[in-house]
Amino acid sequence: MTAELAVGDRVRLIALPPYFKTADPMPMLRPPDTLPLGAEGVVQSRRPGGYWGIKFDQGAFLVDRQYLDRADAPAERATGASESGEA
Repeated sequence: MTAELAVGDRVRLIALPPYFKTADPMPMLRPPDTLPLGAEGVVQSRRPGGYWGIKFDQGAFLVDRQYLDRADAPAERATGASESGEA
């Protein structure tokens, strides 16, 4: 989780914040159930204060880094599953 994010990285929500802030020119607050835990999105931009602009299927939101993790971790598990499938 300490790996730095970059624009274009795929990320996953690992915890829900108390609210979500939209990444619109006029941001609005949305309830925490707007996105499900584990939702995946793509990093669009880095914002001041440790926030990242993330594009999810439900829209674009500003999310604090502490609620995000890179989504490439399951690929390792999938690789392990494919190895066991080959045997």
